[in-house]
Amino acid sequence: MSRLTAAERNALPDSAFALPGRRYPIPDATHARDALARASEMLHRGDLTQQEYDTVVARAHAVLEEE
Repeated sequence: MSRLTAAERNALPDSAFALPGRRYPIPDATHARDALARASEMLHRGDLTQQEYDTVVARAHAVLEEE
C-alpha cells in the first residue's frame, strides 16, 4: 500500500476520509481497499458500529468505482 506522510494526510480534504474525524483515508483505490479491510476488522472487534462500517463500505466502493 502506498503510505501517506503526515503532511500528505493533513493536506487531504475532509471528503477524502470515510468517517468524520478524518478516519479511514480513502484518497485512492489502494487506500479504499485497505479501509474496507480495516473497517471489517474493527467491526468484528466491536470498535466500529454497524452504521460506521456501512458508511466506510459505501464511501470506499464509490472511490473504487471511480478507478
